[in-house]
Amino acid sequence: MSHDAVDEELLFPPGLGQELISYGLVPVEISIEEFFLAEQYGYTYKKLTIHDRVALAIAKNRQITLLTGDRALRKAAQCEGVHFIGTLGILDQLWNQQRITVDELKICLQRLLDNNGGAVRLPESEILSRLEQLREAEGKE
Repeated sequence: MSHDAVDEELLFPPGLGQELISYGLVPVEISIEEFFLAEQYGYTYKKLTIHDRVALAIAKNRQITLLTGDRALRKAAQCEGVHFIGTLGILDQLWNQQRITVDELKICLQRLLDNNGGAVRLPESEILSRLEQLREAEGKE
């Protein structure tokens, strides 16, 4: 994330930006190329915020994966050929790489489901599908 986005977008809950930095988030300065690319995206992708456009420009220019759940930003990333991943994709990777236990995964998915529609906006069917797969796997053991 750009320094500006950390300071201006990660406002709630208080201290979130610093907490994410403690977990490894690296705020970066944008290059002049990224600045101009983000400006260009403003004409092409009218639904994106300035921070979304900067994140897309950084990901494209540096050829890195974009972490987002924002529908408009995901569509723009797809159009620009930028690889992206969302919250559920991160959980899938943590599970597939055995970085979290089945209980931790179930708790995460259940909390996402419980908070969906408010602060969390994810496809409910995808959360339910993952929970069902876990239940079925447990039934086979």
